[in-house]
Amino acid sequence: MDDVLVRAQALVDEYARELADTLPRGAEIFDAHVHLGNDIDGFSGKYEDLESVNNRYGISRCFMFCLDEPDRHPAFRAANDRTLAYAERSGGKLIPFVRLDLSEEPIEEATRCLDLGARGIKLHPRAQRFLLNDERLAPVFELAAERRVPILIHGGRGLPPIASELASLVERYPAAQLIIAHGGIADLPALAERFAGKAGVFFDTSVWSPIDLLNVFSVFSHEQILYASDFPYGQQPSSLLIALRTAKASGLDEDDLRDMLAGNANRIANGEPPLEPSRPKGGDTFSQPLAFARIHQYLSMATPLLWTRQQDTVGVIGLAINACYDRDGYAEERERIKELLAAARDLWRVLPEVQDEQEQRVVSRTTFRLIHLADIFAVTPRD
Repeated sequence: MDDVLVRAQALVDEYARELADTLPRGAEIFDAHVHLGNDIDGFSGKYEDLESVNNRYGISRCFMFCLDEPDRHPAFRAANDRTLAYAERSGGKLIPFVRLDLSEEPIEEATRCLDLGARGIKLHPRAQRFLLNDERLAPVFELAAERRVPILIHGGRGLPPIASELASLVERYPAAQLIIAHGGIADLPALAERFAGKAGVFFDTSVWSPIDLLNVFSVFSHEQILYASDFPYGQQPSSLLIALRTAKASGLDEDDLRDMLAGNANRIANGEPPLEPSRPKGGDTFSQPLAFARIHQYLSMATPLLWTRQQDTVGVIGLAINACYDRDGYAEERERIKELLAAARDLWRVLPEVQDEQEQRVVSRTTFRLIHLADIFAVTPRD
């Protein structure tokens, strides 16, 4: 297993080194969505690991908040205190957001943390089990508007429609800037209808599907999009590559990329007014060579199996590898995808041999990193 894991890590490192060629020259990177702490799902975000990632990839600042912590009761108070301590330790590189539970003194906890230096509010309706029509949200938005701090709210999987209720809150409290996480994929068409072209409403790039992100760039302008990784769930270099390659495929130029990578988040962090959104540059249709469409289909089938630590009994990685032999004029891209998938296949096969829980997590996440990189290149074969 050790040899297979070393080979896989070497491949990931190769793409990390290439990332510099994808970035605009001298570009700043601001990660608008990272977690530190321990989640009840078993994931953990360690300060030292985030610091190492930020140093390696040249990430200057982050919006940072806690996870759904085992000691979240009462009111995320202990976890929010740790968030504030991490921010102080970082010397300004980590910008703290207070996480709230609407059932446990949210206004009191938000006020306490904002007074202590928090500069944003984090809400997670799925984890904290509330709907967006909850009357307890209005005072949170009112406080955010009064204190001129942004609200970042989960907009990914596991939610009912959220656009109508969010639109009502934004209309009522326009001074509260809103960041909808995970590209708003939970309700993307309705969110686009309500918020496309709306200054002060942003969408972050922390999604795993490049197709989703192409859709985000097709309905929102670059002035409304923030680069984000969702550390420790999102991993590098995939997080930066998926944002950059889909952005370039959507027609963003270097100045647009600079806004997405850091400019928009810097304006939020610095208390500056948002830019007026321009027209989106992405297209409303998507096409790709059939071989790459097949690869993407098989890798989409592989992802839930891997996330639930099941074996590839269907053989989808083998099907994706076989699709790489298509002769379509994209020989270099197909060879690179095939190399990533062969390493992922070999690593996935040894997963049942791993008994230690932490080692299992390392193996499964490394396997997913390889598959995710392959999928990003299959959807965006040429930037």
